[in-house]
Amino acid sequence: MHVPLQGPAGRLDALLDEPGLDPAAVAVVAAPHPQYGGTMRSRVVFEMTQALLRVGAAVLRFNYRGVGLSAGEFSEEGALEDFRAALDAAAARFPGIPAWALGYSLGSWVALTAGASDARVAALVGVAPVVGHYDFAAATAATAPVFLVAAGNDEMTPVKQVRQFYGRLGEPRELVVIDGADHAFTGMAIEVGDAVEQLLGE
Repeated sequence: MHVPLQGPAGRLDALLDEPGLDPAAVAVVAAPHPQYGGTMRSRVVFEMTQALLRVGAAVLRFNYRGVGLSAGEFSEEGALEDFRAALDAAAARFPGIPAWALGYSLGSWVALTAGASDARVAALVGVAPVVGHYDFAAATAATAPVFLVAAGNDEMTPVKQVRQFYGRLGEPRELVVIDGADHAFTGMAIEVGDAVEQLLGE
């Protein structure tokens, strides 16, 4: 359902999905880059949301400022601020349960960077992390578990780079590589959901 979400630049277009029972966690999911068509309704984000619901989490996803019905003008730094606002809203709506920070592509940088420094975040998940394009240093200092889902044939960030980044992460950590997948997980988005379910459903 659509929910009101106030960001630093104005109203953010947001969707909240809830499992049938009381949620065990609340997950905030960051979308891919809007300049490449990314929104909170992107197929990979949708499959991540379905996986999170299966493991009993409530899921808040949103469009960055300037995207869809969200007010303001998009910027990458602004996306970080928007994610922090979404985390605040999620924690206020579901007090006392763990928060999870997840993102896909650009969203992986947003979620891991904003989530790593937030004590409420109990798990971080980056899908197709674009480690060759953004500074992921915050994630290497995270005290929460960091889980990565990589595309085996990612044309934006070769899986070798993801493995090197993974090697700099602290424990606990886990890396799932989806063999044959491109950065968009064309025809393989369901496998992203399966990986997220595997990582967070234990």
